Amino acid sequence: MSGDPTLKKIRLNLARSKDYPQGSALHGYEFAAPLDEAGHIDAGLWKVEREHCRVRRFWSGEDEEIGHLVHRPGGSWAFHYDIEGEDDDEAGYRFGSHAFKPGEYVSIKDEDGDLHTFQVVTVQPV
Repeated sequence: MSGDPTLKKIRLNLARSKDYPQGSALHGYEFAAPLDEAGHIDAGLWKVEREHCRVRRFWSGEDEEIGHLVHRPGGSWAFHYDIEGEDDDEAGYRFGSHAFKPGEYVSIKDEDGDLHTFQVVTVQPV
């Protein structure tokens, strides 16, 4: 485990939607990423810490999925899961420009291509 103070554990819960008018703490992600002082993912530090930048996807009624935060060519970010199979990566929508701070909203495109909005619930040191 890294002792790097910039590596943060970020929890995202599903935000309000048509299916979940109150949002849902049973649907979301927890992932580790190096954040700068403004709360943005630091791509340079990610290169150093990439093995520690893990993601856990939890979705009520489905098995948890474990994977990595990956930086794609062109600068976008995605979650890549370690399971065998044909699932595509889940892309973070404009993760590079979003600040990961409690109360902020981010969007993630799932493997089916559907965009879901999540609220940043907690950001804690790893």
